Amino acid sequence: MESPAENKRSAVLALALLGALLVGSLVVLTVFDGEDDPKASTAPTPTATRGAAKGTGAGTGAAGAPAPQSGAADAVPSIVKPDDLAAAHRVMAEYMSGLNTYTHTDTAASWAPPLLDRTARNEEMKKLTVLPSGKAWATCQQAKCSSAGKAVVRRDALIADELTRGSGQTISSVVEVTATRSNGGSKNETETNTWLVNARKTGNEWQVSGFDIYGLGNVGAPEPKGE
Repeated sequence: MESPAENKRSAVLALALLGALLVGSLVVLTVFDGEDDPKASTAPTPTATRGAAKGTGAGTGAAGAPAPQSGAADAVPSIVKPDDLAAAHRVMAEYMSGLNTYTHTDTAASWAPPLLDRTARNEEMKKLTVLPSGKAWATCQQAKCSSAGKAVVRRDALIADELTRGSGQTISSVVEVTATRSNGGSKNETETNTWLVNARKTGNEWQVSGFDIYGLGNVGAPEPKGE
């Protein structure tokens, strides 16, 4: 039979063991709770803002209505309207083909004015809108020559609307011109050149304001030599 002292000692040991277990449980719970908190704070959570952004990216809002597209191509006004572009191309082709269309009976007084009507009528265009001269014209008249021109706009090189300089809408296009020449109705010779032609809109009318050679000429097939 145990003594009262031994019973007391056993009770104290039991209480100490129970206290140690409680302290250990609290430590374990505290450590695991501390590790879970950072993960919980950094984990992404869906928000109403993020959901709305996703809907905007798809092109619709929360109610299914089209969302405004900033910088969309259809929201930017064109520099030159399609009708104006066609009109400018037409003037370029008419002028360049007319410049290469003439006969040995033409005179500057009758030949130049219709072409100048398609230009800005500045000094530069008056100097460029001329018939062949000198020896070339004398040879043409002697051989009763004629020339037929055909012009096709191949592509646009520059389209601009210079608001600050006040020059208005301008277009520079690459134009291919083919001239077929004959002497007295025979011995045809074809030459093709590519030009960079400039046109400017004045009021409601497009006018050719200048042109420069763009490519090298191709004067058909060479004639046999030594015959």
